Amino acid sequence: MSTQLFSYERLFDFTRKVFESMGCPEEQATSATQVLLSADLRGVDSHGVARLSGYVRLWEAKRVNATPDIKVIHETPSTAVVDGDSGLGLVVAPVAMDIAIQKAKEVGTGWVSVQNSNHYGIAAAHAMKALEHDMIGISMTNASPLVAPTFSTAKMLGTNPICVAAPAGSQPPFVMDMATTTAANGKLEILQRKNQEAPLGWVQDAEGNPTTDANILKKGGALLPLGGDREHGSHKGYALGAMVDIFSALLSGANYAPWVPPFPAYVPMPARQPGKGIGHFFGAMRIDAFRSVEEYKRDMDDWISGFRNARTLPGHEKVLIPGDPEREMEELRKKEGIPLLDAVVTDLKQLAERFDLSLSTA
Repeated sequence: MSTQLFSYERLFDFTRKVFESMGCPEEQATSATQVLLSADLRGVDSHGVARLSGYVRLWEAKRVNATPDIKVIHETPSTAVVDGDSGLGLVVAPVAMDIAIQKAKEVGTGWVSVQNSNHYGIAAAHAMKALEHDMIGISMTNASPLVAPTFSTAKMLGTNPICVAAPAGSQPPFVMDMATTTAANGKLEILQRKNQEAPLGWVQDAEGNPTTDANILKKGGALLPLGGDREHGSHKGYALGAMVDIFSALLSGANYAPWVPPFPAYVPMPARQPGKGIGHFFGAMRIDAFRSVEEYKRDMDDWISGFRNARTLPGHEKVLIPGDPEREMEELRKKEGIPLLDAVVTDLKQLAERFDLSLSTA
């Protein structure tokens, strides 16, 4: 499938206008656009403007509140629970992360769990907000139940990503952003658009058998936890996904396990709703709450350099640090533009027609 190049500036302007057309206030529309397009810039194409029409459909189904009253419903000096009032997760999450950062400024660390939200884009967009404050940022969220725990055929968990962003000195920051599944559902969706098969270990069919069918979720199949099967450590991926669910939902009062609301608006909501909306969890840790920033950054640079200079396998130039590929992709795409699959462009053109907007690549 072919692609078309779009400049970041043009996509940003178009996306912001779509959110404003939904009724989002200008500041929130801008915040949502920044989060969404950070995925496209970083090469996480499954979570960028490819999902824009999905957010619009959620709004049309009245599952997203375009003007949420986001508020703290419980707090201590270092913790808070935030109610997102069914707002876009792209809007709710930055507010919650800012609260975590502010608490870290005041008492050393800040921890915020969120209820009553929606899909929040890529985890890194939120965790990385802490970097400019000389803090370590943590971001995680539960998600639609698409994942079968080890030894099961039932879809009980989401892809439940975790991101940890740690600042460095002269070296770029360490940014680990990963799903707790072998592959995120978005990567499966990309394979579907390209009419390609999935690698073994990504999914299983309705009976629990390994399969390469990228459309298997529509036939009762499930994504697999990180590791793929028990022999390759899927019980560890299952445990990580469960941990995210506990931090994001059991601490906040959001829905959990198979009762998390689905992202596709056409999928019926679960009959049981033990909590409110989707849940997130954020953390901010001030470096100087542990040691001096200067000493930490010196040692962090040394740590990163050690890995970069480690002996490599034949055919590999260097050992990568988590965040390297995304950072390099962001630099490239800011210069050369963002490539979008034809199917995504078609979706955007339909949105342009829906809201009487123009879409151009220049």
